[in-house]
Amino acid sequence: MVKEVRIYIEGGGDSKDQKTSLRKGFSQFFKQFFEKFQAKTKIIICCHPKIIMCGTRSHAFRDFKNALKSHPDAFNVLLVDAEAPVTKNSPWEHLKFRDNWDKPTGVDDDNCHLMVQTMEAWFIADIETLREYYKQGFQESGIPKTRNVETIHKQGTNNKLERILKTATANTIKKEYHKINHASELLGRIDANKVCQASPYCDRLFTTLTSKMTVSTSNTDAE
Repeated sequence: MVKEVRIYIEGGGDSKDQKTSLRKGFSQFFKQFFEKFQAKTKIIICCHPKIIMCGTRSHAFRDFKNALKSHPDAFNVLLVDAEAPVTKNSPWEHLKFRDNWDKPTGVDDDNCHLMVQTMEAWFIADIETLREYYKQGFQESGIPKTRNVETIHKQGTNNKLERILKTATANTIKKEYHKINHASELLGRIDANKVCQASPYCDRLFTTLTSKMTVSTSNTDAE
């Protein structure tokens, strides 16, 4: 059990307002998972993560490394897009292969997590919420039917993640999917449990966090 969890996340651009909006979306995404987890398991969440939006992926890595020095007692987490299929055995190996990032001293795989292949895959994991959000005109026929959204490529002619969302939403009243305008609201609405079921790396993220942030009720009673 840790007393503080800090998650350094890629996204939000350079704008303070955009970072604030996306941080709220991520905070709601995590919150609703932990609330359901606590209600189902009766296990107490001892703390909630502090979300830090960092802009670019390189800035996220930089801020994460700085946090290892400035917040040494916290459980610091790096969360970035994988940007491609993950073919390596660990997230740090993937980031070394793709970005030439070296794993900082004193951390392990629990400190590194990936949105595979990008955050948009998480949205596709919850078609019902997409349908409710975009309403009339939403065309889901072009969204791949798969049990593992991490297999949908970020790049490519047929299965480019963002293109799939833009095509599906082009004729809605909200118009086509726009990361800045829509991502924050969608993060706050999608069902984290559905995302975990369709995204092994998202499930890995929440499994890690709950193992660090919970205390069993039996231990509490014993105290």
